[in-house]
Amino acid sequence: MTNETILTFNKVSMYFGGVKAIDDLSFEINKNEIVGIIGPNGAGKTTVFNVLSGVYIPTSGDIVFNGKRINNLPAHTIINSGIARTFQNIRLFGKLSVLDNVRTAFYGKTKYSIIDIFLNTRAKLDEEESMRQEAMTLLEAVGLADKADVPAASLPYGEQRRLEIARALACKPDILLLDEPAAGMNPNEIDELNKMIVSIKEKFGLTILLVEHQMRLIMGICERIIVMNFGKSLAMGTPSEIRNHKEVLEAYLGKGRKK
Repeated sequence: MTNETILTFNKVSMYFGGVKAIDDLSFEINKNEIVGIIGPNGAGKTTVFNVLSGVYIPTSGDIVFNGKRINNLPAHTIINSGIARTFQNIRLFGKLSVLDNVRTAFYGKTKYSIIDIFLNTRAKLDEEESMRQEAMTLLEAVGLADKADVPAASLPYGEQRRLEIARALACKPDILLLDEPAAGMNPNEIDELNKMIVSIKEKFGLTILLVEHQMRLIMGICERIIVMNFGKSLAMGTPSEIRNHKEVLEAYLGKGRKK
């Protein structure tokens, strides 16, 4: 981790009518840092991802990524600027192969033309082979290279989560947003996911921001944690600081309460 800021939320709010999903939220993320966001359902965690990735335009405040304000940019522009994400609900192309699911992320950036496609030119063939090799590298990074040719729908749940991460990596992000990557996993799968996230962070030089309910994962890999409640920040700090934070203990971990 460096002390160079890659992402800044500056007094960001997101209102839906009278509901304040995010309320005057501020934080900074440094390059090559793994930061977790925790909190109860409805705290505003996924809304943070949605305003960051261009799904919603925030009601007020500024979001600055790599020195540029991205508040009003469309989602595809934000992705191309270096932000990629996964979702709570798995969104794979079930009938496509594992390899082709990753390759779909490349097609918005292909350089060959329609004529190259019709004539099946060398330029088209070379670029397709380059994409195949790059997709295989990403599958290897998430431990799925041996499943490249099987339909995505046939993968176990935990491996489908890994495939989503590989497809997000194909966007070549500077910052990767993981929305509940450990959902539905058993302790052994969570431990393997823990190792994989740290590995891809180091291999690809990523900054990672994740929303998660599984404290086993959050406490295992995050350098800092943001605790949200009712759209606001309740606490920010290292895992040790959060583990011993009185309000967090009382509200979320069930400790420190008077009997």
